[in-house]
Amino acid sequence: MNSNDIQYMTKALSYAETALKRGDFPVGCVITYANRVIATGERTGTNDTSTNELDHAEINALRQLSIIKSKEDIDLTKVTLYSTLEPCLMCFSAIMINGITRVVYAFEDAMGGGTNLDRTTLSPLYRNLQLEIIPGICRSKSLNLFKIFFSNNNNKYLNDSYLAQYIRSQKL
Repeated sequence: MNSNDIQYMTKALSYAETALKRGDFPVGCVITYANRVIATGERTGTNDTSTNELDHAEINALRQLSIIKSKEDIDLTKVTLYSTLEPCLMCFSAIMINGITRVVYAFEDAMGGGTNLDRTTLSPLYRNLQLEIIPGICRSKSLNLFKIFFSNNNNKYLNDSYLAQYIRSQKL
């Protein structure tokens, strides 16, 4: 953990709060480089009007990052991605493909987290990437947002899932 991790995770939590207010699953993401936020994302596609499993906060932030990279020279090995939920396998793979080597997350995804993936049998792109994974930064704040989401009977997304059960069982 470095001195900026709490500051940037707090920003990611503000994006998660925005998603929650909109009725989406409360996940937020910020990507930093050279002590500044260069891309952001929040979870979309989980409210009743448009449910999908593609618009994760990390993917939305990575889309912004690709635009920034086309205009600015960025050393992706010096980028940090902050997410309020452990990146799933899809997001974790996209993070690795983009060459991001430092990931900080708040709350563990007990159902679909990808950061514990055994990469030893994968191709060299994934196997040889030197990653730094930092869990648990502002965990209770993220957990609180998930508890609020799952306490609202109007939110149907993942309501009967293992993740929802796990979140409900956690103490703040």
